[in-house]
Amino acid sequence: MNTQELWQRYQDWLYYHEGLGIYVDVSRIPFDDGFVETLKPTFAKAFKDMAALEKGAIANPDEDRMVGHYWLRDPDLAPTEDIKKEISETLDRIESFALKVHTGEIRPPQAPKFTDVISIGIGGSALGPEFVSEALSPDFPPLNLHFIDNTDPAGIDRLLIRLQERLRSTLVIVISKSGGTAETHNGMMEVKNAFEKQGLNFAPHAVAITMKGSKMYQLQQSQGWLADFPMFDWVGGRTSELSAVGLLPAALQGIDIRAMLAGAKEMDAATRIADIKTNPSALLALSWYFEGEGKGKKDMVVLPYKDSLLLFSRYLQQLVMESLGKEFDLDGKVVNQGIAVYGNKGSTDQHAYVQQLREGVLNFFVTFIEVLHDRHGSPFELEPGITAGDYLSGFLLGTRQALFEKHRHSITVTIPQVNPRFVGALIALYERTVGFYGSLVNINAYHQPGVEAGKKAAASVLALQQQIMKVLKSETQPIDLATLAAKAGSTDQVETIYKILRHLDANHRGVTLEGDRAQPSSLKVSAI
Repeated sequence: MNTQELWQRYQDWLYYHEGLGIYVDVSRIPFDDGFVETLKPTFAKAFKDMAALEKGAIANPDEDRMVGHYWLRDPDLAPTEDIKKEISETLDRIESFALKVHTGEIRPPQAPKFTDVISIGIGGSALGPEFVSEALSPDFPPLNLHFIDNTDPAGIDRLLIRLQERLRSTLVIVISKSGGTAETHNGMMEVKNAFEKQGLNFAPHAVAITMKGSKMYQLQQSQGWLADFPMFDWVGGRTSELSAVGLLPAALQGIDIRAMLAGAKEMDAATRIADIKTNPSALLALSWYFEGEGKGKKDMVVLPYKDSLLLFSRYLQQLVMESLGKEFDLDGKVVNQGIAVYGNKGSTDQHAYVQQLREGVLNFFVTFIEVLHDRHGSPFELEPGITAGDYLSGFLLGTRQALFEKHRHSITVTIPQVNPRFVGALIALYERTVGFYGSLVNINAYHQPGVEAGKKAAASVLALQQQIMKVLKSETQPIDLATLAAKAGSTDQVETIYKILRHLDANHRGVTLEGDRAQPSSLKVSAI
């Protein structure tokens, strides 16, 4: 295309939301009108599917559940008065609780005010809150927010050592839908142990976000925790940021959660329009489909050009990959769908992997996230007429052009500034895009059987560990791995048994390994 043709295509395929001031530019994705026409019938079905979902249809057939994260920012859409009431009352309770914590009306037993918050969660119960905290935290928040989002004991220790004496003024939020999530339970037990070591009662510091009636709900009720907030059966973890999961930590940090919800609601209205060209999420789904030929053949590289959006690619990684990475379609056919997502912030990427993006293997498309507003306060000129923000904008535009010259395709999403309203809108934009794309490729975007399979496999490893320790404690002499596996009734898991023992030995956990580590079959193991 010549310059004039590119300029015309830009105008033809630029979406602008007047109310939000958000742009979605898909002009550098080279689909043609014929391609769009072929997808119109599929999109018509996707629009109908989405309308039915919002009205309360069973949109997650595998789990026989409604999918209602759109109701969180517009309770009037909820299919029943009870759901509408519960959403509104929960939001009011979150704001009231946060205000009382900020003023000291709700306080810890041994300090005048809470100073810190530990949020314990995994997956969607961590990635969304972490992204929003990084993006929107005030410079001087009323409480310092920390996260435990892994079952890494060294990582947990690092946080607890840093808190030290402030543990007595720390609020702990434990987020688990079922109460049975191992990583979250482990984090809770580690933190509870730290409280007890300091002679502190955990319950007056603890808040649960869970489903009513879950194991976590029963636990906090029996122990008399400070408060509890609901997780809803019809909200999945990766779409839970605008539920209590994300809103409570944000409110405690002093973030305007009503503005986040308002931005999401406004974007929801725009993405509800049943027309590809005037629906920003439809345009994104169309572009994803074109780039990957409807089979995820290309990765999506997400490059936000703003430090505060550093974690956006990580947040999108779960939203997209957990939603779309499916073995079977809705008809039971093996399709192995998905789109791989990775990213880094601009302009850091100029000095990292743009070299490969421009000249290496062409297995990707790029999404640039542009922020128009540079900074608060007066601009500082590095040289006459040029600021640091001008450089940042120049790097984005230059990289976009440099990639296009090498036939590397890109999308650019532009927001006016990073604030609660626009972050809420971004979340809503991509939630709807994932839903549309799921319909286009005929998969269930709202379940996660692969994640559940991983949890079950981990549980079986721990059960095997207990079994082999039982065998070892009954032995009077060291034995080899094959004998141990036979006595444990697991002859097909010798490698796993070796790796369990290697981990226990490294941590001085009751076993010792003797022999040539390069030849595991020669090792002898005994209990100590």
